Formats: sequence, C-alpha cells, structure tokens
Amino acid sequence: MSIEVKPVTVNDIGAWRKLHREEMNCQIVRDNMHARSGWTQPYRITVAGEDAGYASILVGGPWLCTRTVFEYYLAPSHRSRVFDGFERFLGASHPTAMTVQTNDTLLTVMLHLWARDIKSEKIVFADQLTTNHSLEGAVLARCDDPEGYWTVEMENTAVAKGGILYHYNPPYGDIYMEVAEAWRRRGVGSFLVQELKRICREGGHIPCARCDPDNTASRKTLQKAGFVPCAHILSGTL
Repeated sequence: MSIEVKPVTVNDIGAWRKLHREEMNCQIVRDNMHARSGWTQPYRITVAGEDAGYASILVGGPWLCTRTVFEYYLAPSHRSRVFDGFERFLGASHPTAMTVQTNDTLLTVMLHLWARDIKSEKIVFADQLTTNHSLEGAVLARCDDPEGYWTVEMENTAVAKGGILYHYNPPYGDIYMEVAEAWRRRGVGSFLVQELKRICREGGHIPCARCDPDNTASRKTLQKAGFVPCAHILSGTL
C-alpha cells in the first residue's frame, strides 16, 4: 500500500490532533506550538489514499532555522505501517532534529531509531499525592499583577513566589515557583507548590510541573509536594 505525505495547514489536522491528545492523556508541554503563527509546519499522511494521520515540525520561535520534528500520529488501524510512515515523512519534510515528550510512545520509538546525540531537556511531573505540609507563620497571598502569581510571606517579607500556567492542553495547569536563597531548605518551596496544586484543582484544572534534569533541589521540592516524574523531554539531531 502506498504512503503519501503532503504539507497542509494547522486546521487540516485538527481532528487528528484531538485523537493524539486523547491517546497521550497527559500534559503535553508543546501542545500550543500550532497556535503560534509561523512556528510549525504540519503534514498529512495517507495510506493507500486514505487519511491515516499526521506529523509536524517546528520551524519558528526558538526553533527558527531548524526543522524539528515534535508530533507524529497514525491511526491504530495503520500502526503496522508506523515505521514506513515516519520514514516517508522524513523524506518529505527534511527535518534536522527531533524533540519528544516520552509519554508520546510512537514518536519516542522513532527518536531512538533515527536520532543521535539524544539528551534530556526537562523532566515532566504528574500530580499523584495530596500532601499536608504546614509552615508556621506563613501567609499565602495573591499578587495584584497581570501574571497573577502568588507569594509566601514570612515575617512580613515575601520569601517565595510562584504561579500556574494554563496555556497547555486543557485542563492542565503548569506550576512554577522560586524561593529566595536565604529561605531555601526550610520547606517553603514544598509548601508553596502544595498550595498552588490546591488552587489549581479548585479551579477545575489538573496540576503538573516540569524542571531541568540537573536541578536536584527543584526535583526534591516537587516530589515532596506530591508530584512524581512521568516523562522526559528528549531531543536529538537527525
């Protein structure tokens, strides 16, 4: 059966991307890339003349002057051609690199088959445990700021700040935080993350987070607040 790959618009792959999100069933860190004009180039994949899926590359923003594969989906009925489909896509799109969230099992397999110099850029965390950390004298306050971040105040001083980003695939909210150096290793970070998780869930969202693989302090803080590692963001060259 013949496989064809042709460039299309973002609107042309909307239904396929919905299926892709449903199959991954998690926070997708680069889900909003297609919403940014000029940042991506999607391709439709057909098998024997039948629409079978899609693949996309990043070409704008931080990936300007690259052609970086970041999404690949084939319908289950065509999964027996998953390697053939990807090889045909590579020939049609001429990418130079790949970036993969390892929850995406299809593309992760393709990364390990075709890419080289693979490295981890981020660890992705999912919420699994509800914690009950207390911090004597701590006051959680919402800042009157367009970014809408929160602070932890101790002794009338803001010692940490953080917030929740909602521009990922709904209903996920990505939690971030920073603790003043003099107040680190005192439980402030895990208390703030715990409270941001609560705020996120009360708003009808699902908490998630990510951090650099070599940031041991952040990894420990996230895990103390009930997050668990669920994926890596891997990159490689082609």
